[in-house]
Amino acid sequence: MANSLLTTSRITREAVMLFVNSNALLANVDRQFDSDFGKAGEKIGSQLRIRLPNDYVPVKGPAASIQDTTEQQTVLTLATQAHVDVSFSTADLLLSVDDFREIILKPMMNNLAGQVAVDVMATMEYGYIPLPNVNGSSPIAAPLTATTGGICNIAPNYAADGTTLISPSSGTLLDARAILANNSAPSGSRKLVFDPRTNARVVNSLTGLLNPATKLSSQYESGQMMSGLGYAAIFEDQTAIKHTTGTFTAGTVNGGSQTGYTLTTNAITGTLNVGDIITIAGVNGVNRVTKQTTGELRTFVVTANVASGATSIPIYPAIVPPVNGNAVQYQTVTASPATSAAITMIIAPGVTYRNNVAYAPECLTMVSGELPLPKNVDAARAKYSNVSMRMATQWQVGTDQEVTRLDTLYGALLTRPEWGVRVPDVTP
Repeated sequence: MANSLLTTSRITREAVMLFVNSNALLANVDRQFDSDFGKAGEKIGSQLRIRLPNDYVPVKGPAASIQDTTEQQTVLTLATQAHVDVSFSTADLLLSVDDFREIILKPMMNNLAGQVAVDVMATMEYGYIPLPNVNGSSPIAAPLTATTGGICNIAPNYAADGTTLISPSSGTLLDARAILANNSAPSGSRKLVFDPRTNARVVNSLTGLLNPATKLSSQYESGQMMSGLGYAAIFEDQTAIKHTTGTFTAGTVNGGSQTGYTLTTNAITGTLNVGDIITIAGVNGVNRVTKQTTGELRTFVVTANVASGATSIPIYPAIVPPVNGNAVQYQTVTASPATSAAITMIIAPGVTYRNNVAYAPECLTMVSGELPLPKNVDAARAKYSNVSMRMATQWQVGTDQEVTRLDTLYGALLTRPEWGVRVPDVTP
């Protein structure tokens, strides 16, 4: 039977399905859809307010103790537009759907999805999608909101001197799971995403564990763990961030009883990079539900680059201590730092490590919006699994070609950074 000419709407439907399914990371994050974007009054750059879970403190005894509901929210900016531009000949459009998908659409969507996945993975590091380079300059950081930061937890996969170990072990992955539990991350759907090199090391290191035969067979055939150790999905993604720590070697707190997202310090020695993890002597973390100490120092992520000699460090989470010894809503630590308390960077200065991540999908939200359909051109939109894509084709009189572009509009934000854990692995 003769092939029928492929239509713009049909190509768009095929493209958006390929986009969602061609990247493991995009398939394993919380995806939302903004149906209002693109309508009258909505413009690129619209901000979506995301409500965070409320927190309360139980009270014992028969007497009522009414608590205010203090809601927290964060802002996600839907402002990143990525596209692939090609020209289709009439012959291309006469291919069968299967041929067209394999020859043209699959490579296009693989690269487009890869670009979006890079931004989503960068969100794990920064808390938001960094703005692109401008004329070769350094990336411009997006403005931080009070509740924005990169992933602030780290699995203890490092030696006493801060040098990371060669390969995460089963113990490392279970430690990461315990950290997620202490931070009240939802169970049942937790994920692990590995850099391909880390994935190879982990699969090799766990080959001796007792597993069902079907699991072992799947692991052998795919070269991936797939699931296990309390994780619903374990997969690799080549977009995993490689983080390099700053040159920080020493710092102390300037002033006791501090709270909030900024730590005031005496002039520090060395630099701190966005994404560096620090601890403060005497400041332990708490279980986010029970408010009881975890017995371990609370880890904080640095949310902006800090120069040597600086006297303040922006951090996440906020320092929220108990009040008069009593637990409070959104408590994060057992006590405020004491004056002159030592600040320590978890990983040694100048170390580059693979920033693998254990997380609950709700840790990060990716939002897609509908781009408007341009007038006087052949255009179509399609949505699949909460991702929207637009295709537009126009004949170019100067070159006698039909030029086509496929666009997607998206934003991503770490809405609950404490529901993720860094699982470091050294490079190379």
